[in-house]
Amino acid sequence: MSIPTLLLYGANSPLGRRLTQALSPRSSEVRVMAADPLAAGALRAAAHTADAVINAAMGTPADIVRAAERLTEALRGAPVAKRLVQVSSMTVYGDATGLCDVTAPPRGPLGAYAAAHAAAEALLRAFPQTVVLRPGVEYGPDCAAWSGRIARWLQARRVGDLGAAGDGYCNLVFIDDLVRAVLSAAQAPAAGGRIFNVAMRNPPTWNEYLIGFGVALGAVPVRRVTRRRLAIETKLLAPPLKVAELTLGRAALIRQHLPPAIPSSFRRLCSQEIRLVVDDAEAVLGLTWTPLPVGLQAAAAAYGQP
Repeated sequence: MSIPTLLLYGANSPLGRRLTQALSPRSSEVRVMAADPLAAGALRAAAHTADAVINAAMGTPADIVRAAERLTEALRGAPVAKRLVQVSSMTVYGDATGLCDVTAPPRGPLGAYAAAHAAAEALLRAFPQTVVLRPGVEYGPDCAAWSGRIARWLQARRVGDLGAAGDGYCNLVFIDDLVRAVLSAAQAPAAGGRIFNVAMRNPPTWNEYLIGFGVALGAVPVRRVTRRRLAIETKLLAPPLKVAELTLGRAALIRQHLPPAIPSSFRRLCSQEIRLVVDDAEAVLGLTWTPLPVGLQAAAAAYGQP
């Protein structure tokens, strides 16, 4: 299946930018249209004429649901069933542990972000050719959350070897592997209507990721962070730091010197022993995974100190 016309929602998200960059050498073959700025009528017309639609919207829970609602309305009544790729999140599994394939039910109450992704999935799976991707922890260049922010924590020696608190699995996916997954999902005939986990096979623990990234950054020796210190960071320091971040708003010159908060959700995630089952992604989407040392070097080159 060819995709000469691709409608991309979330073109300005980190993933959207990487997708656009990946497709730019093929500009004579694929026309990429940014969906976000289109008014309802124009979005509907573009969705009806595009060969495939990708939803790479990110942001707040409200942003995620709003994007799915807009695409649902735009695609309603399209003359032909078309391929739609919905980039979701592994957070829809909640507090699940052990091996998780795509049939695993969520465990425990979902936070607002995870609930928004679950709602977006439910809306867009109404279309028969929708492919849902549930990526793990996205890292590498243009991954501010799981590479940029963590680089700053490591450089400041605020995280590192977390001991038993960091023995959960870190289901990493290198950003360019996720790009390949999205583009394959938009074209692979056997992918229509299916859900795929997207993360490297045999993931490291969070300790292995943090220590390896610290070494790649040159932030050595990597600090051993006790449970008590991690609790101080996530329970006592995080709330005022977050308030300061929100209060400063767009004062970028000041904010860049403000240490980013380490949320309590990070502490919980680092101990969650969940492993995504990715067999179908490898078999149907033809995915292979960037070796961790290669990915860490790319992330360090993007976020290392000058």
